[in-house]
Amino acid sequence: MRRWIAILVVGMPGSGKSVFSEAARELGIPAVSMGDVVRLEAAKRGLGQDAKTMAQLAKALREERGACAVAELALEHAPSAPVVVVEGVRSLEEVEFFRRAFEKVLVVAIHSSPRTRFNRLVARRRGDDPRGWEEFVERDRRELAMGIGEVIALADYVLVNEGVSREEFLRSCKEWLSRVLTELRARALRVDEGSQ
Repeated sequence: MRRWIAILVVGMPGSGKSVFSEAARELGIPAVSMGDVVRLEAAKRGLGQDAKTMAQLAKALREERGACAVAELALEHAPSAPVVVVEGVRSLEEVEFFRRAFEKVLVVAIHSSPRTRFNRLVARRRGDDPRGWEEFVERDRRELAMGIGEVIALADYVLVNEGVSREEFLRSCKEWLSRVLTELRARALRVDEGSQ
């Protein structure tokens, strides 16, 4: 095993995955975004950064290198650290890939309503964000076709990012990370002491 724990973050576009990653970084936990990995690959290939191009590239990478292509690229970009956050897992195959690479894997789903997510994406105005409701719905359908719904349904934890400010959700993510990592470290210590 290269690392101890991977915290895999899953959620529909605009749910708050990047806020979770920001919370991790503020606690000194490295985070890698699978979406950023695809955007880097697009830049290398001289491609645009719009949602359709990103979806086509992610699909092409999986066709070229297999179902775990983006997960493999993300792992290459992730630093060796005892705990790593991987943002943007989209399929059960990717979850299984990370289970083989880490001693322990936790899957955390971030949930927000479609209307809230749409409003966030429109305000964010990143190149791959939708410009209208129909484009938003189409993007959600593409994400669901990749298998993201199964990962969300089988997540170990669900954090709801609805009706709170960005700062409140950031604080909530930091509290959750601190609590869960403290529990895992305590459990690991008990196991170590019991085996001596």
